[in-house]
Amino acid sequence: MPTLNDWFEKGIPVQEFVESMNVHKESLQSIYNRFQVSEADQAFFEELKAKELRAIVITEDWCGDAMMNEPILMRIAEASNIEIRMVLRDSNLELMDQYLTNGTARSIPIFIFIDKNGEEKAVWGPRAPKVQEFVTELRSVLPPKEDERFEAEQKEVFKKITQAFTEDEKLWNEVYSSLKETLAKA
Repeated sequence: MPTLNDWFEKGIPVQEFVESMNVHKESLQSIYNRFQVSEADQAFFEELKAKELRAIVITEDWCGDAMMNEPILMRIAEASNIEIRMVLRDSNLELMDQYLTNGTARSIPIFIFIDKNGEEKAVWGPRAPKVQEFVTELRSVLPPKEDERFEAEQKEVFKKITQAFTEDEKLWNEVYSSLKETLAKA
C-alpha cells in the first residue's frame, strides 16, 4: 500500500494542475488573484514554516469547493513554504477512500498535511464549517428528490453556490480561518 510520501511524489505540482484545468480555471485564478493572507498572521506563518509541512490535495477540476478552497490554501502555502501536490480523486480512489467524509462520501477537496517524514499531521476538508452551513441552508429549500422540480431547482441552487464561492469574500475568510485553525494543531 502506498505511503503518504508515495502519494505526494505521485501528485501533480500546483501550477501544472491549474494549467491543465478545463472547468473552473478562471474562477480559481480569479480568487487566487483577489485573496491575500493577513499581514497580521506573519508570526503564525513563521511557526508553520518551522513545521516543514507538505500538502496532498485530493481534488478534481470540476469541483466548486476545490475552486474556492485551493487558491486560499495556495496563498497560505506561499506564506509558509508548504509544497502542494494535487492528486485526482477519480483516478486515485485508493487514497480517497481513506479520507471519506462522514465515513461514506468521496467529498473533495481533502487537504492532507504531512511532515518531511511523510507522517500525517492534519487533515482538512471538504468545507469550512460556516461554508457547510451556508450550503446546507441553500439546499434546504429543495423539494424531495422524487419531485419533478428537484433537478431544475438543484441546478439553480448549484449556480447560486458557485457564484457565492467565486465572489463572496466572507466565505473565503471562513475557509482561511478554518484552515489556520487546522494548521495550528499540525
